[in-house]
Amino acid sequence: MGTNWELYSTIALRLGLALFVGATLGLNRWLHHKSAGIRTHSLVAIGSATAIMLIADFVQDDAQSVSRVLQGLITGLGFLGAGVIIHEQRSRKVHGLTTAASLWACALIGASFGAGKYALGALALGAILLTLLIGGPLERLMTRLTGVKQESEISGNPD
Repeated sequence: MGTNWELYSTIALRLGLALFVGATLGLNRWLHHKSAGIRTHSLVAIGSATAIMLIADFVQDDAQSVSRVLQGLITGLGFLGAGVIIHEQRSRKVHGLTTAASLWACALIGASFGAGKYALGALALGAILLTLLIGGPLERLMTRLTGVKQESEISGNPD
């Protein structure tokens, strides 16, 4: 009986942490009026955690099998991220790159919690939140200080 309780509490902890990460990163994107918000980020993190827990249970933590699942997650999230990237033809600007990157990172944090790597997931969340919170203001400050307006790397303007 104790073993089932430990198993269920471990699963609940890992999924709960993945949900927390997804909701936290999604809230940041939602507050900035981006296309992928709380639900999308939460689902990505929970799905990634579930995939890692599922495969690790089947293969008794075989590193090669877990590696293949991670490779699939990383590749698959590229397609989801591409869906939030918008290219405006008239202004030649690209929007959504940060949100796409946050979805990709969210999947990996969810996977780290799914694998039971709590410190890695927590520290990665902190680093990503720090980037999302101070990155924009820092870029605007640098623009004011240097007078250089950074264009999108994918725009038609040369560097």
